[in-house]
Amino acid sequence: MNSFMEKKETVDRKWYVIDAEGMNLGRVATKAASILRGKHKPTFTPHVDCGDYVIIINAAKVNLTGNKLNDKMYYNHSGYPGGLRERTAKEMVENYPEEMMERAIKGMLPKGRLGRQMYKKLFVYAGENHNHQAQKPIDMKVL
Repeated sequence: MNSFMEKKETVDRKWYVIDAEGMNLGRVATKAASILRGKHKPTFTPHVDCGDYVIIINAAKVNLTGNKLNDKMYYNHSGYPGGLRERTAKEMVENYPEEMMERAIKGMLPKGRLGRQMYKKLFVYAGENHNHQAQKPIDMKVL
């Protein structure tokens, strides 16, 4: 008996909307990463991008547990001496909520060409409006 292997030409992609309002950041990120990767499908193939598109709305209203708002740090480095930039999670939620959500999800995807291909199917919005109504996205509940 042979194992089923999905081909990139035969992948059937759907669109999902996740409302992050009041949800924990990690819970939303793991669900989104799983959908982007295609692990929710019975035809999952690890070496093929068989995942679906994910739209995340209300990223600015995501919840962080514990004291992470003040303790969790996000780092960027320009590559130049003294070019390290530090931001707390509180600054990220207030000023860059989309980037915070994208970073959490991107870290859960595979590294390399396949992961970058999966990451392109992610759309994050700080508010509740998005411009993907034409794709008829399906509401996804995160528990």
